[in-house]
Amino acid sequence: MAQAANDRRIHAPRGPIPTWYFALVVVRRGHRFLLTQERKYGATWSIPGGRVEPGESLASAAIREVLEETGVPAKLDGVLRVEHSPGESSARIRVIFLGSPLDDTEPKSVPDDESLGAAYLTLDEIRERPLRGAELRVLLETVADGCQVFPLDLLGTEMSV
Repeated sequence: MAQAANDRRIHAPRGPIPTWYFALVVVRRGHRFLLTQERKYGATWSIPGGRVEPGESLASAAIREVLEETGVPAKLDGVLRVEHSPGESSARIRVIFLGSPLDDTEPKSVPDDESLGAAYLTLDEIRERPLRGAELRVLLETVADGCQVFPLDLLGTEMSV
């Protein structure tokens, strides 16, 4: 009888796990990195990025977020990291891309709903700014040192069966 109860528990349907997806981009131009000064989080500096909207791909969200937060049109060159943070009732997935500017557009300097502004900064300049998280400096230093970059097709789309 105990085995039957275990079987029911194993095969019982479970509800969906709400998962939030975020796309972020390390945009590099020579020895400078494109950072945005966030309107939220105490006006700290961070790489551009944000939540993926329903029906939007991770790559499209990444390009959109860079343009919205910095005013710089960018292209994606590869994938740096895929992070998964499971929680008790939901999960979070962040994909961090490597990108480069499409042209010489200067970062925006006038605050708007998306950010307070943006700038191309050297690692020394970044070390002097308040960053959203300590891991950001480590990430940018790793990129500057020539870390592994994975091809964009690492993130495929599930084929319909």
